[in-house]
Amino acid sequence: MDKSYYYTRAGELNRDLKQAIPIDVLKALHKKKPWRHFLIAGRQFLLLVLLPLVIYQFPNPFIWIPSAILLGFVVFNYSVLLHEVVHKAVFVKERRTLNRVLGFIYGACSGLASSQFHKWHMDHHMQLGSDQLDPKRAYLSPKRVARWYKLLYCTPALFPIYFRAAAIAASGYPDKLRRAIRKERLTVITLHLSVLGLFFWIDPLFAIRGYIIPVFFVFPVAFTLNRLGQHYVIDPHDVAKWSTLIRPNVAWNFMYLYSSYHLEHHYFPAVPFYNLKPLQKALDSFYQSRNVPSYSYSQLLWYWFVLNHEPHSSVSQAARAA
Repeated sequence: MDKSYYYTRAGELNRDLKQAIPIDVLKALHKKKPWRHFLIAGRQFLLLVLLPLVIYQFPNPFIWIPSAILLGFVVFNYSVLLHEVVHKAVFVKERRTLNRVLGFIYGACSGLASSQFHKWHMDHHMQLGSDQLDPKRAYLSPKRVARWYKLLYCTPALFPIYFRAAAIAASGYPDKLRRAIRKERLTVITLHLSVLGLFFWIDPLFAIRGYIIPVFFVFPVAFTLNRLGQHYVIDPHDVAKWSTLIRPNVAWNFMYLYSSYHLEHHYFPAVPFYNLKPLQKALDSFYQSRNVPSYSYSQLLWYWFVLNHEPHSSVSQAARAA
């Protein structure tokens, strides 16, 4: 078994990538600005607090429905903030205690055990491209290429699907890590049930609009669409194309906290999320030289549900033009 399925195959690619960007530009892109991270995190916290208040105060569907949709994305995006902690992309110098605290807070807000997310995600980076070793691909990607089954990921069924995948992955973890995950998960579940109980105590209708719809119905859609833009449309024969190149707009940058730049992230995992857009621009000539195709989310949805695309595979030229 390879220690790292991806990095043992990406040596030449990594050399080409470093040559594609001037060293001073690459250093600038790796520069961490904690104030910028916490400015974005602060905005997310304000949205997390204010959106339920808006939903409670304004029962007009034209107000509470878009607010609930945005709230679902906000909850999802705490996993993006947790992702920054995992890659040590927050602080200039290593801050282990602060990273652990931040990781727990971000994970709790998105309903995740930060210890499991850390292990799961780093394994994903190390074993990218492998059907068996990459936990996301092995345990979470749909094994049935059927439209009805794919649609389950856009519903509350995502939660048992996800936690089953996480449990399978965790079965091989050391006992100490598994105990830490259980404690974190119990704490997170207790926190979310407390929030849901408080909302029900205030008003059952508010609980439905301000928690159940954002968390159980919007979050799965945000999760699935984000995942479509990661590794479902790739070229398995070219390591440079093992992630999907997305060209997001300003709206998607806001809705997904720059996490749509997933190919760039796998190329340079230590680049903070707020520098991924300029990183993509710096890589444009590389993409052209390697014929890396780009996609929009609307195209990916068409491939996924209409053409019933198989995950982790390429699409034909005809399908791409459709």
